[in-house]
Amino acid sequence: MTQVRLPATDAGTGPAVAEIGPNAVTQLINALDAAGLQPVASEIFSEAAASDWLAHPPTAMVDERPVAAIHQTVRRLLPQQQAASILADAGLRTGDYILAHRIPKLAQTVLKLMPAPIAARMLTKAITAHAWTFAGSGKFSAQVGKTVTFEIAANPLCAGEHADHHVCVWHASVFQRLFQVLVSPYTRVTEVTCGAHGDDCCRFVADWTTIPDAANIYADRRSQPIAANSETLSAR
Repeated sequence: MTQVRLPATDAGTGPAVAEIGPNAVTQLINALDAAGLQPVASEIFSEAAASDWLAHPPTAMVDERPVAAIHQTVRRLLPQQQAASILADAGLRTGDYILAHRIPKLAQTVLKLMPAPIAARMLTKAITAHAWTFAGSGKFSAQVGKTVTFEIAANPLCAGEHADHHVCVWHASVFQRLFQVLVSPYTRVTEVTCGAHGDDCCRFVADWTTIPDAANIYADRRSQPIAANSETLSAR
């Protein structure tokens, strides 16, 4: 499955502007705030030329370029482990937002009752249909088998970045949260290739087939009360 969204033009008078969902910004602000990093957040958003968003976080689709600048500045200014922790928390919060506001409760209940491979296929179909909200101008595709592989070619959130490690923790965390709640609590999502590392795309593998601790085989699913309902799944 492949999904690409053509960027919109700027009021029909300028070049195309690719957009991404606001959760890539708002949940990062929340993660920085929860970690007590408000002064650092001000520096990050200032360097990314997006200071206005700290006072007035976006609520609709936004230009992906300042969002990319924010994520890359987080990785540049913070120590590697701390940056990964912040971005992972932001991804988890984005997943929670989607569960609370973008996936109907009935659909969630049905997915949880399905065998994991079938639930994974259905969830992947929904994620693909709304990929433009988190992939922006990147080319998104997914392959479902014993595991699920997601790919984002030309991922805008690491465009032009160079690193000796895989950096797209936010995406991996969003996928993992959704799969742990709706497919299997044992799901682990790993980024196995990364554009910032010089690979052809950012590739993520969701694997629920390995139970990490046999003593927890009867552990309850990780599911939190859902506060709201909507008719579509989206990272917006």
